[in-house]
Amino acid sequence: MEGTLKNLKFYLFSIFGSIFIFSSLLANAVEIEYWQYTYKARVEAIDKLIANFEKANPDITIKHTNFPYADYRKKVAIAISSGDGPDLVQLYYGWLNDYRDSGLIQPLPKDAFSHDEIESNFFKMVSSMKVDGEYWGLPTAVRSLALFYNNDLLKEAGLSGPPETLDDLVDYAKKLTKRDGSGNLIQEGMAFDGGIGQTHHFWREVLVRHYGGQPYSDDGQKIAYNNDAGVKALTYLTDFEKTHKTTSNGFMNRGQDGFAAGKVGLYIDGSFRISKFVKAEGLNFSISELPGHNGTRYNFSSFWANALSSKAKGEKKEAAAKFLAYLTSDEAMQVWLDTVGELPAKPSVALVDANKQHELYGPFIRGLDYATATTFISEKPQRQSVVDAYDMVVLQGMSAKDAIAKVAKKEQELLDDFFGN
Repeated sequence: MEGTLKNLKFYLFSIFGSIFIFSSLLANAVEIEYWQYTYKARVEAIDKLIANFEKANPDITIKHTNFPYADYRKKVAIAISSGDGPDLVQLYYGWLNDYRDSGLIQPLPKDAFSHDEIESNFFKMVSSMKVDGEYWGLPTAVRSLALFYNNDLLKEAGLSGPPETLDDLVDYAKKLTKRDGSGNLIQEGMAFDGGIGQTHHFWREVLVRHYGGQPYSDDGQKIAYNNDAGVKALTYLTDFEKTHKTTSNGFMNRGQDGFAAGKVGLYIDGSFRISKFVKAEGLNFSISELPGHNGTRYNFSSFWANALSSKAKGEKKEAAAKFLAYLTSDEAMQVWLDTVGELPAKPSVALVDANKQHELYGPFIRGLDYATATTFISEKPQRQSVVDAYDMVVLQGMSAKDAIAKVAKKEQELLDDFFGN
């Protein structure tokens, strides 16, 4: 009996001791804030990763906050500037210079994020986060473009398999376009989303390069598309609406909505759109790599990076850096791929056979081999340059040559102002 009581006392002591230790850890836990924009799959992914991290690191708790995309940048700027807001913040890589110049983020500590390891372990495009000898953030995932196509509509049009070349893309788009008796468009052969989609990336990093040019000089300080390559690329793009009549701006609101509804045959987008189309009732679609031209292929890559905000100091900075290290681990990248559909930022995760040959992710992952990430000075006005050029040709009747010259002059002024030229 006495032995039983001793065992019971020891058992109770162990329980209460564990509770005391756990309570002490919680009481002394460092709380950090993580901010991103609201996108259902991304929110789910971060919540999973936070749960995994907190389980392994009970001395750190993470408050996850997200905002609608339209409000996100303003919320971040106001909060950090006033000493509030996130310790770890997600930003589009094209916003890097804006965030640096505004003092919203700080360089990653080299003792925790070795430059040699970053440059050995991540895809090359991640180097666009390195400015003035410092890395300012790292991604969990990267993006590329691919072609979504509606299998049922292709079959109905007598087409087999995806278009392989730019010429094929035009031919397919024509055959997939339908109009009613009054000439109204009821099915788009090829859809574009203008300024809110990936069209400007497709023009800049795919079409311009296919026609023998490049969008910017190697040092990024000069416009390089104000030439025959830029004009041909813009003509190819605008001809879908102006000449071939296979698309119409605003058809079913957005191209992605038309494709989800089964009213669009071909649509270019990123892997993050997969989840929407998988959930679309009755949609039978496949994905292929972007069409080539004259035996070559080009693609665009981009990413959202995680960065330490300028308000993160002391133990909060250490905790935020530790969470960032986890967000860039192989485990986190696979969780992100499975949940969001965005591609692992490390070849060691992305290029395993199961991912490369995946029916849905594979074309995007293979596209990373020939993708380029544009080094933006300020992504929003540079995106608008392409939108304006498109509208000048399609809506105003301006020649592609004149439209290119006009937007190139304006964008060059932006670059000159930034570089002090």
